[in-house]
Amino acid sequence: MSRYDILIVGGGPIGMACGIAAKKAGLSYVIIEKGALVNSLFNYPLYMTFFSTSERLEIGGVPFMSLNAKPNRLEAIEYYRRVKQTYDLNIHLFEEVTGIQRLNKAGESHLFEVATSKASYTARNIIVSTGFYDIPIYMNVPGEDLPKVKHYYRDPHYYAFQKVLVVGANNSSVDVALETWRKGADVTMVIRGNEIGHRVKYWVKPDIENRIKEGSIKAYFNSGITAISEHEVDIQTPDGMVTVANDFVMAMTGYRPNFDLLKKFGINLSEDEVSCPAYDEETMETNNPGVYLAGVVCGGMNTHKWFIENSREHADRIVKHICEERSNNLDKRVMPAAGKGHV
Repeated sequence: MSRYDILIVGGGPIGMACGIAAKKAGLSYVIIEKGALVNSLFNYPLYMTFFSTSERLEIGGVPFMSLNAKPNRLEAIEYYRRVKQTYDLNIHLFEEVTGIQRLNKAGESHLFEVATSKASYTARNIIVSTGFYDIPIYMNVPGEDLPKVKHYYRDPHYYAFQKVLVVGANNSSVDVALETWRKGADVTMVIRGNEIGHRVKYWVKPDIENRIKEGSIKAYFNSGITAISEHEVDIQTPDGMVTVANDFVMAMTGYRPNFDLLKKFGINLSEDEVSCPAYDEETMETNNPGVYLAGVVCGGMNTHKWFIENSREHADRIVKHICEERSNNLDKRVMPAAGKGHV
C-alpha cells in the first residue's frame, strides 16, 4: 500500500495541473486515471476545434504553441502529453477508483484509504477532478438501446450517405449535423427549443442557421423523439407526430458527472436538478474535510460553467490550503502544552 500527501482522481488537464501544483509544493502525490491520458479529450470528435485560444489551455507554465487561432483536439493531446513528460508526472493510467474509506489514526487530522482496480493507497487528501464526459444524459425513449443510437461522435465519414437524425442544438449537435451533412449524409435535427443554442461557437452558428434556412438540413423545433425503431424515428412536433426514415440517431443530449462516485467520497449534492456538489469556493474543500474538487465537476449538471481556462486556478487554491493545513498541524504538534516548559 502506497502513501501520499494527495491522491488525485482524474488525469485530465485540471488533474494534471493539481499534480504540478503538488510537485512544486514538495508534496507527494499520485494521479489515478481510469482511461488514457486526458481521456475525455482523446474521446472528443477527431476534428474538434476548441473554443479557447491555446494560451488559455496552458498549465504549469508550459507554452502551448498552435498553428491555428483556436487549437484542435490533436494539438491539445500532443500538448498535454508533453506537459506530462516535462514534469514527469506520477500518473497511473487505466486504473479506476472503486472505493474509499476514512481511517482514524492518531496524529492525523484526516487520512483515507483508496481502493482501485489495481492497488490500494493511503492519502492525507483527495482531489476529485473527474470532469463530466463519461456518462451520457439519456432520452429515456423506447429504442434508445438500439445499436444505431450513438451518444458519442468521432468521425463524420462513418455516416456518409446515411440518414442521420441529430438530437440537440448546442455545439456538439451542430458540429455533428454540419460535418455529416458535408460528407453526404441526409441530416435531420430534432431540437427541444425554438432556436439553435446561444452558446454555439460564434463562427459556426450562422453556418447551421443558413443550412436550415435553405433546407439543406431539416430541423424540427419545439420537438422531441418519442420512439426509435430499426429503420424509423417518431418525432412529436407542434404540428403532430412525424415519422422519418432513419439509419443513425446521434443523441448529443449532453453528459453528466459521476454522481455515484462523488457520493462514495462523502460529498453532499444539492437537492435540485443541478445536483451541485458542496464545496468552499475559496479553498475548493468539500463538506468532507480533506476531500477537494477541481474543474468541471464543481458545476454538477451545469457542465457549461467551468472550463479548462477558468478552473486551472483550482489547483493552486487547493494545494495552498493543504499546505496551510499541514503547517498548522505541525505547529500544534511542536507547541508545548500551556504551563509546561515556561517560567
